[in-house]
Amino acid sequence: MEKIILVNSKTCLSCHSCEIACSVAHSQSRSLIEAVYEEKKTYPRIILEHSGEEVLPIHCRHCEEAPCVTVCPSGAISRPAERSPVLLDQSLCIGCQACLIVCPFGVIRQGADGKSLIKCDLCIHRLGEGQLPACVEACPTATIRYVSIDEIGAEKRREYARRYRVSIQAGEEEGDEGRA
Repeated sequence: MEKIILVNSKTCLSCHSCEIACSVAHSQSRSLIEAVYEEKKTYPRIILEHSGEEVLPIHCRHCEEAPCVTVCPSGAISRPAERSPVLLDQSLCIGCQACLIVCPFGVIRQGADGKSLIKCDLCIHRLGEGQLPACVEACPTATIRYVSIDEIGAEKRREYARRYRVSIQAGEEEGDEGRA
């Protein structure tokens, strides 16, 4: 995939905006007010997992060698194209839950009916319309971002350069104190 969802747990407010936006994006109406009254309830495909003091938004990582795709006996979970997200076709799902068992991140969940399964699809319908995934757009602190691999590398290089510059400056200051 060209872009992935990147999460910085240090800035998550646990506001649940990502979960609400995800549920609405996957509702029939795609409207918050109307989704509340829909007969078929939707559930978020992103999960806020609490770990001590931090909260981590967890979602499908759309693994290159996705074990859920490999184990699915009905072909309900697939990657339609080489660089596309891993998708779940509800109409093909037989509810065997094999994918749920093998998912290393625990992000495939049972749907409202207790039989069907749900998972993040990166809001593929939104991506097709040139929009960001709903969780990314809704996050008020930019904890959840949709970035390219190149952007991640560039950010890491900038952070390394910043830390390097700080350590050099700290070393120079220590050297000045030694001369006094």
